[in-house]
Amino acid sequence: MTIRPIVRYPDRRLAMPARPVTAFDDGLRELAADLLETMRAAPGIGITAPHIGVSLRVVVLELDAKTGPQTYVNPHIEWASPEMIMHREGSVSMPGINDEVQRHARVRISYQDLDGTTQSEESDGLRAVCHQHEIDQLDGLFWIQRLSRLKRERLVRKVEKMSRGSSAP
Repeated sequence: MTIRPIVRYPDRRLAMPARPVTAFDDGLRELAADLLETMRAAPGIGITAPHIGVSLRVVVLELDAKTGPQTYVNPHIEWASPEMIMHREGSVSMPGINDEVQRHARVRISYQDLDGTTQSEESDGLRAVCHQHEIDQLDGLFWIQRLSRLKRERLVRKVEKMSRGSSAP
């Protein structure tokens, strides 16, 4: 297991849709293990392969110690509730920045596990928010695109200011 460098916003790779996984092999298991280690080091609760520059539809979530880490390969949303919730979101690719995003309160996703077996999962609350957030990322939609233009521009200016400050002599 290796901690990999995280792609930082505004890297254009974060805006590219990820390719479906077709090989369910040791390389995929190694990628999932690296994603987990990288996410824990960030720290974060969710990460996608595009966050480390790999254009594959792989998500790792670790929301609590009881359920432990879970890997979702080729996930997609099958159903979303009409009820909406607001949740504060951020990204390992934009550390220190977060804002309230409106999401569906419940979703049902379909995905494959590391062996390629198709699975389905219904979730609500934080897990539903995470599924939507990470699947958006796999589709090339960075989370701040869900914000109003005004909020998005404010956050981008903040990121630019933070990066100028860290590169100052």
